[in-house]
Amino acid sequence: MNSAILVQKLWNYCNVLRDDGMSYGDYVEQLTYLLFLKMADERSRPPYRQPSIIPALYAWPGLLTRDGDELFDHYRHTLERLGGEKGTLGLIFNKAQNKFQDPAKLRRVIVDLINEEDWSSLGADVKGDAYEGLLEKNAQDTKSGAGQYFTPRALIQAMVDCIAPRPGELICDPACGTGGFLFTAHQYLTQHYPNLTRDEKRHLKEGAFRGWELVQATARVCAMNLMLHGIGSEKSVPVKVADALAADPGERFDVVLANPPFGKKSSTQIEGADGKRTTEKDVIERDDFWATTSNKQLNFVQHIKTLLKPHGRAAVVVPDNVLFEGGAGETIRRKLLHECDVHTLLRLPTGLFYAQGVKANVLFFDKKPASQTPWTSQLWIYDLRTNQHFTLKTNPLKRADLDEFVRLYQGRRKGAPANRPANRHDRAATWSEQADAASDAGPDGRWRVYGYDELIARDKASLDIFWLRDDSLADSDKLPPPEVIAQEIVDDLEAALEQFRLIASDLNGGAPCN
Repeated sequence: MNSAILVQKLWNYCNVLRDDGMSYGDYVEQLTYLLFLKMADERSRPPYRQPSIIPALYAWPGLLTRDGDELFDHYRHTLERLGGEKGTLGLIFNKAQNKFQDPAKLRRVIVDLINEEDWSSLGADVKGDAYEGLLEKNAQDTKSGAGQYFTPRALIQAMVDCIAPRPGELICDPACGTGGFLFTAHQYLTQHYPNLTRDEKRHLKEGAFRGWELVQATARVCAMNLMLHGIGSEKSVPVKVADALAADPGERFDVVLANPPFGKKSSTQIEGADGKRTTEKDVIERDDFWATTSNKQLNFVQHIKTLLKPHGRAAVVVPDNVLFEGGAGETIRRKLLHECDVHTLLRLPTGLFYAQGVKANVLFFDKKPASQTPWTSQLWIYDLRTNQHFTLKTNPLKRADLDEFVRLYQGRRKGAPANRPANRHDRAATWSEQADAASDAGPDGRWRVYGYDELIARDKASLDIFWLRDDSLADSDKLPPPEVIAQEIVDDLEAALEQFRLIASDLNGGAPCN
């Protein structure tokens, strides 16, 4: 069975269950529990014959032999019993609940959907793509709030292509959501290095990846997503449910890929003895951080710097405020430019993320050893925002939209052979003040370089840099469609409101402002 047929089959059942009030998120969770039980049963049989970590009483055959209320009761007891276990079982089943309303529909999913497939023998691309399809649909369901954990896959693919992970490297995502960066890096390695040794394959499956996720329900989905894509196993999945910012984990990585959560500054609700609730800002104080701040995104940048080995490579999605915020933001940018090689910035267009009002960028940097002189010499910026109009439904970002950026990032000339080795130290700008036919550069070029001295001389060492003219301001015929203009206005207002909320919160002693 190919992935398209399997996706359609999964959706057909989802639509039936939605009539009973089950959300996309609930459906994905229930599938996760049942898929895990079925795959554990498959691995215990020939040709695998692996010992199952599922107690026999709660294994897959126990669901197949029951019906009606007896099935409902057994399924509920199974979730409760496995949720109390440690390790992978606890990760998958912690706080699990039966969300089915009708035992007949539960049995249909068990017998006709899950049991019909030999999931362990399906290729990772087939079952992984099918599960990914469910996750994206869930992200589109704005009521679920799941979109905040879902990074556009075209963007993830481009970031991984730029970072180009290598066999034997340790790869981390400290805010892994549903696992998109980790399994995309896994796919990159299997596609670009088809002749891995047995030890390299074992490392790729069992030791190459680490993920942290704060939300238990999201970590559960991430664990299943990684397993379906060939990472980890029923006995061990490299996802930890924890606040990544709480402390330095001690581990160091060759590659960090991340899209840390956007939104308000970190805060904790505290209920006093009198029942009154107050809010305290979660100011992260760590010896390995350059500055103390409650801004989560700035703290993630500092945390990622800590996670990297010397000469380790990072690609991290950051909102605009990380590029221009003063105070701790300025301190962090100056330190980052000095102690790391901050070599590339991709300015992203609006309309990419399911959360509205997000204006984001991708920052690429390499960690370097201590030095009295700054490691950053040049910052190359690619502007994919000016005069670009994307929407989630009618004009979504595709991987092809990032082809030019990836090519320029890799230092490949236009029209050069595809097999020419990448070399990011051999880049050529596409922007120049005057059109230059020889270099194919001109005033409309989206790829421009800035020197270190130029960057630190800017007010607050701001990296919030644009140079292209907005065509719609000069020519009304070049205005985007009305629905795109409306959405961009919404995004601008949402972004402005978020900044004002942060300011008001600071003035209000950290209390949230709605």
